[in-house]
Amino acid sequence: MKRLGSLIAVMAGLLVTGTMANAERIEADLTGYEEVPSVNTVASGEFNARISRDEQSIEYVLKYKNLQGTVSQAHIHIAQLSVNGSIVIWLCQTEGTFLDPTKLAPQCPAGKATEAIVTGKITAANVIAGGTTSQQLNANDLASVIAAIRAGAAYANVHTLPLSGGGEIRGQIEAKGDKDRKDKDDK
Repeated sequence: MKRLGSLIAVMAGLLVTGTMANAERIEADLTGYEEVPSVNTVASGEFNARISRDEQSIEYVLKYKNLQGTVSQAHIHIAQLSVNGSIVIWLCQTEGTFLDPTKLAPQCPAGKATEAIVTGKITAANVIAGGTTSQQLNANDLASVIAAIRAGAAYANVHTLPLSGGGEIRGQIEAKGDKDRKDKDDK
């Protein structure tokens, strides 16, 4: 009986691992030159995430380093390259940030950090309505955010104070999903 229990535990672990391994990867390299307007900074960052196979969640890791100021917030916005767009997902926030408490994002590391990592899980409940009416971005619509990411029309950025309240580093999010793996396998 113990062997059966162990076998079931191992199989469940393999199933979970296999599911995450097949989840669609998305990523962005963040620099000051992708901000609009561009920012002269030595800061850099990475946004790495996985869209779950059922498309009901996105687990992410946001890393940044050498920022000029103190992080005030970080987001996912919807807009194409070189255009500012609506915030749809908060990646981290600070106490001074106004955010509906029912849609809380993780806290940004306090103070001026040389290097920091923020992790979280996004679900439909974390999606807020876009502030630009013409973009037609609705609250709780994770499917539309995922579609925008796949279309190359979403970016991650990190805002800092006092110099870069509009954002110090930014990067266009790219989908690196099953299609990329299949293309590599075909070569």
